[in-house]
Amino acid sequence: MTPLKNHNLTYGEYKEIIFEKRPCPDLDGTPVAGLFNAWIMLNNPQQFNSYTTQAVKEIILAFGEASNDRSVVAVVFSAVGDKAFCTGGNTKEYAEYYAGNPQEYSQYMRLFNDMVSAILKCEKPVICRVNGMRIGGGQEIGMAADFTIASDLARFGQAGPKHGSAAVGGATDFLHLFVGIERAMTSLTLCEPWTAHQAYRLGLISDVAPVLKVDGKFIANPLVVLDRYADEYGRIVFGAMKTGEALQQGKDLVARGAIDFSLLDEVVNRLSARLLHTFPNCLAKTLTEVRKKKLEHWDKNKESNREWLALNMMTEAKAGFKAFNEGPKHDREVDFIRLRQLLAEGAEWNEELHHAISPQYKTEVV
Repeated sequence: MTPLKNHNLTYGEYKEIIFEKRPCPDLDGTPVAGLFNAWIMLNNPQQFNSYTTQAVKEIILAFGEASNDRSVVAVVFSAVGDKAFCTGGNTKEYAEYYAGNPQEYSQYMRLFNDMVSAILKCEKPVICRVNGMRIGGGQEIGMAADFTIASDLARFGQAGPKHGSAAVGGATDFLHLFVGIERAMTSLTLCEPWTAHQAYRLGLISDVAPVLKVDGKFIANPLVVLDRYADEYGRIVFGAMKTGEALQQGKDLVARGAIDFSLLDEVVNRLSARLLHTFPNCLAKTLTEVRKKKLEHWDKNKESNREWLALNMMTEAKAGFKAFNEGPKHDREVDFIRLRQLLAEGAEWNEELHHAISPQYKTEVV
């Protein structure tokens, strides 16, 4: 047999993510000899699995390696811990290095674009295993995947206009393809997260699994209302967050319980096993054709969005990320009303304006 060629540009040295091959299970759960799923895991749980510049580079390498590996059936894209899949870019790094440095952020966003493209162009099906919050850039890289299986404690949404950015790292390109343009508009502008049950009902994700065990038994997310009901405006709601006393009771139940991902992993493994029983080339062609709907928007917009995001680091992003990173724990947003008032008066974007609107400078007055 002719020796096989290695098509990787380089093998990754993974320091901020985990890359490992796990045996691919068959439909009965038994491992299949010689076939694997590649697990790519964000590994920054202390910062809700936000990705640093180094992590972005490693994710690109990992998807390339998984894509070229002939023994890999599917890629499982997930994260360490039980609080978050990913909350986007590392705001500490943004605030301390990239804020006010558009030339540097432009280069970073080149890497970010390559990360999203690496997911979209992976030659294996990509399953996003959501173990917690999928917010901001985390939502964007998650939507680049082909399937999403989520913990029913997970929440999904954007954060851009609340923290000085816009969801133009993929969400404005992808979200409407899942949920329709008006629901996408609501999520992208108001930044109000959906529960996993809402995300499932809206078609954003493929499946949901309970992960909370109380007294040894799995229970559904006690923080949400699981029945269809009409809210105060007469709208039909499914899986919305509870309020008041009911919410506190749910939190108490979560505190009593323990997180167990075994059912979530069963659903992930069952999906990969079903994918195993398909012709690989026909499967790859199907992935390519469906992904074109995402790529049509992504390839058209990614460069102009990268340039805008870089320049925005001089104004709203600089204020928003520094407020989030440096503000008190209970107050990490700028004073939006004061900002709009100052801009209406013709104020310049300068340090005086930053101090006037930022929570870390609240004792100072313009």
